This record gives sequence, C-alpha cells and structure tokens, in this order.
Amino acid sequence: MEKVRGFEIAKGWEDKEINLPVRKTKYSAGYDIEAAEDTVIPSLKRGDAPTLIKTGLKAYMADDEVLMLYNRSSNPKKKGLILANSVGVVDKDYYGNPDNDGHIMFAFYNIKDEDITIKKGEAIGQAIFQKYLVTDDDNAEGERVGGFGSTSK
Repeated sequence: MEKVRGFEIAKGWEDKEINLPVRKTKYSAGYDIEAAEDTVIPSLKRGDAPTLIKTGLKAYMADDEVLMLYNRSSNPKKKGLILANSVGVVDKDYYGNPDNDGHIMFAFYNIKDEDITIKKGEAIGQAIFQKYLVTDDDNAEGERVGGFGSTSK
C-alpha cells in the first residue's frame, strides 16, 4: 500500500509507548493527539514563552496538503489552555527535517491562576489534514533547513 498521509513515531520516541492518533467517531474531522510525557504548564505571566507539549509524533502527507493543529474545545474552559498561535501549521516538508525529524509539538499558554499538569497519554488537541491551493504565479523554490519555527530561516 502506498503511503499517502498518516502519522509515525518521531525518532527518539520509538520506545516511549506513544499512541498513534485516531478519530473517535466516523464523522470526526480531527485525529486526537496525546501528550508524549508529563508536562507542567505554568500560570501565564507577562513575557512568558509558550510551553511546548511534545507528542512524539511526525506526519507525512501529499504535496498539496497541510496538517492543522487545533486545541481541544474543552481546554480553555476546563484547564485554561490556549494555543499560542491559535492554529498550528505543519507543512509537508517538516516531516523528517534534520533538526527534530518533524516532531510535532503544541505551544500552550495557561491562563489559569495555578500551574496545570498535563499527563502522558492525555489528549491535548486535534490534527486535521487539509488540501491547500497556490496562486497562478506561485514559484516557491525554497527548501526547509530546520525544525520547529524554521520556515522563514
């Protein structure tokens, strides 16, 4: 069977009992993503950087697809967790990059007054594969040379 799109365990996480994402119902758009390890997300203070939650996963996809990362709908109200970038974008060429093998991470802020602990195996977000379009005059030729946050470098 030809590989078109899917999830794999990222290098360095093979022996960490990472669960591959699944859709919970037949009509769910998103694949539920779990935390790869226990992580404390501190209560937000001005100037804090977001906390990266590791998933131990990477994703492969077709040339005209992107993987979008969304917060769980219950996270803001129940845990005070919001995504720092609102929606995460995982490009096709992030897969297998030399910096981190395409390891997918969620960047969270905690807006509660107390620190929040995310446990290994806890669902943290959803991932949705989507097609995208390019303009008639598109001529992108650049190549990815790094991992998380490296597109503009």
